[in-house]
Amino acid sequence: MISLRNLQRRVPLDLPWLRRFAAIAFEECARACGDGRFALKQLDEVGVAIVSDRRISEVHEEFMGLAGATDVITFEHGDIVISAETARANAARFGQRVDREVALYIVHGLLHLNGFDDTEPRARRRMHAAQARVMSACLRRANVG
Repeated sequence: MISLRNLQRRVPLDLPWLRRFAAIAFEECARACGDGRFALKQLDEVGVAIVSDRRISEVHEEFMGLAGATDVITFEHGDIVISAETARANAARFGQRVDREVALYIVHGLLHLNGFDDTEPRARRRMHAAQARVMSACLRRANVG
């Protein structure tokens, strides 16, 4: 099961669509395993929190020792933290809706929870290929491809 909470006010989001997308993404990502463990199936719940740049900066510093905002942070116990403001900036840069950028971050976080890694070039290519496949399948199922 996946839950999504919007804990910021600066970026308007289509929360009903994002919640539908997240449920579909959870199913699709559970089938895409990066390390053979299928860890997503072992989690009772995944929680997605959409926050401000200020809040994700605090989380980034506290848990990773890195200063500044980032797009998405994934915790092994099943929490995914997403910055709405970073998503808005990246969506503008890539010419897409902010909701679709947030959806991409949901998929990215779920794939991390299911054993994918993007720290090394080869692993990053493998993860990005899985991410593209999953996004395409999710958008088809959500009827917004």
